[in-house]
Amino acid sequence: MENHSSKVNYFCVGLGIGALAGILFAPKSGAETRDEMTHKLEEGKTYAQGKARELRERAEDLVEAPARLKESISGAFEAGRQAYQHEMSKQG
Repeated sequence: MENHSSKVNYFCVGLGIGALAGILFAPKSGAETRDEMTHKLEEGKTYAQGKARELRERAEDLVEAPARLKESISGAFEAGRQAYQHEMSKQG
């Protein structure tokens, strides 16, 4: 999880540096540059929201995994118990 956080942080820093470089070296007018920056910031925001949603879904999966495992083990145990009882009833 820390690895994903650092990647998002690096992305945000890179986005900021890229925006600053774009302002400094842009051959466009101020209005055009601001419009482009607004568009790029929206893209960055959308990307970050998507990554945050992915991380949240993965975290939910990790939280739910032990419960699913417990259900599977309980189900397998119960099936084994029933099979044992069935075999014992045939012998008895």
